[in-house]
Amino acid sequence: MSNGRSFYITTPIYYPSDLPHIGHGYTSVAVDTLARWHRQAGDDTWMLTGTDEHGQKMLRAAAANGVTPQEWVDKLVEESWFPLLKTLDVANDDFIRTTQPRHEERVQQFVQALFDRGYIYAGEYEALYCVGCEEFKPEAEIVDGTGAFEGLKVCAIHSKPLELLQEKNYFFKLSEFGDRLLELYRSVPDFVRPESARNEVISFVKSGLKDLSISRSAFDWGIRVPWDDSHVIYVWVDALLNYATAVGYGTDPEQFARRWPAYHVVGKDILRFHAVIWPAMLMAAGLDVPRGVFAHGWLLVGGEKMSKSKLTGIAPTEITDVFGSDAYRFYFLSAIAFGQDGSFSWEDLSARYQAELANGFGNLASRTTAMIERYFEGVVPPAAAGDERDSAIRDTVASAAAEADAAMERFRPDEAIAAIWTIVDAANGYITENEPWALAKDETQRERLGTVLYTAAEALRALAVLLSPIMPVATEKLWIALGAAESLGRLQDQPLRDAGAWGVLRPGTSVNGLAPLFPRIEQA
Repeated sequence: MSNGRSFYITTPIYYPSDLPHIGHGYTSVAVDTLARWHRQAGDDTWMLTGTDEHGQKMLRAAAANGVTPQEWVDKLVEESWFPLLKTLDVANDDFIRTTQPRHEERVQQFVQALFDRGYIYAGEYEALYCVGCEEFKPEAEIVDGTGAFEGLKVCAIHSKPLELLQEKNYFFKLSEFGDRLLELYRSVPDFVRPESARNEVISFVKSGLKDLSISRSAFDWGIRVPWDDSHVIYVWVDALLNYATAVGYGTDPEQFARRWPAYHVVGKDILRFHAVIWPAMLMAAGLDVPRGVFAHGWLLVGGEKMSKSKLTGIAPTEITDVFGSDAYRFYFLSAIAFGQDGSFSWEDLSARYQAELANGFGNLASRTTAMIERYFEGVVPPAAAGDERDSAIRDTVASAAAEADAAMERFRPDEAIAAIWTIVDAANGYITENEPWALAKDETQRERLGTVLYTAAEALRALAVLLSPIMPVATEKLWIALGAAESLGRLQDQPLRDAGAWGVLRPGTSVNGLAPLFPRIEQA
């Protein structure tokens, strides 16, 4: 089914010491939906996610729990991060862990290549370091502490005191890449998206780049520097390289050539690493830079960014246990403009579930299949020559499909869902206007009744295909209920860019009973 067009997309690799909250789930679901869309559209698609397991933060957490760092990360990944993918129906192609030999060996190979090309040198370093960020902090992110931390310098992100580190380190000549990076942003305007993120990155690079410390010698939980095993590679250099090591950098040139370069979707707080440091490292190694970096906004709860320290993190299962994974995926991808901050509230989730899923899409599916069962003995009727009311639905389906595909190309799943939902609203309005229950009482209107119900069923067929990357569970149930699985084949095999064509569902197809796709939620 591949049309030869490569689409390689990644989530950031997550710190397993943080338990997954709805923000992690938001990123994973967005990337999974984009990957599912491109996969079903026939693109040569590959989705990567994973965990970033080295660094001082992990070492300290393991020590506090009385286990080795490897035992600690193994437990976290098995108990928290693998289950997250299942909870949210994420269909990733690979899961990389930075403690895997396939990663560690290739990272050493990459860093050695930078050293051999003259981009790494030894030097002394003294700077304020945030263990939470695993980063030497720039001036803009250092603030004066208050309360218990009065008189100390603290991290603007974590509000925790910074540590003054003085080490002999190896440095990457990041300062040499300012002009090349600015030329990249100029020649590829959508390399960094959205526009606000692009402007921030350009401003940062224009202010002048400093060379980057890429090793640590104060602890040993990390990948050894290949020419000096008294140093480990800085965790962020190690972490960024996962995107290349996972698709064969250094060992499988054919796979690497097929997949690379990638699109990266990240939270805006780690934008600089992905849009400045990472492309500069790739340039230094003589490799292609990523195809693009998309920075989404933060999920706010009660007006604040979710934080482990402030106990504002909400586990995805708190939502999926009540509303299901489809509602989780739909809500976060439709309620928030992708790329901007968005607020989560239980009231908004519940209201949208009821109005858009239960009363909108779910009700359309239930009443259409029920009327075909009642009036045509469960067999999809043929459509006769229609009028402008019917052709309006056909036009809506065609334009919605085209607009949704264009929105997904722009990394705007929220706009894609808005386009698709015009079909839901139009089809529900069409049924209300045409009153098939009244047509069924008049034998002379039998042909018209068949046309109305075929039109509604064919709109549902298009909706099942278009919404399958967003809500895989409900759309599969609908596909089976429409009898499409038997007559047209598997839902995931339906070519997505042809979803707007009309007349695909065959008259004579047997419709099966459909339980409510989005059952009513009893409010506690």
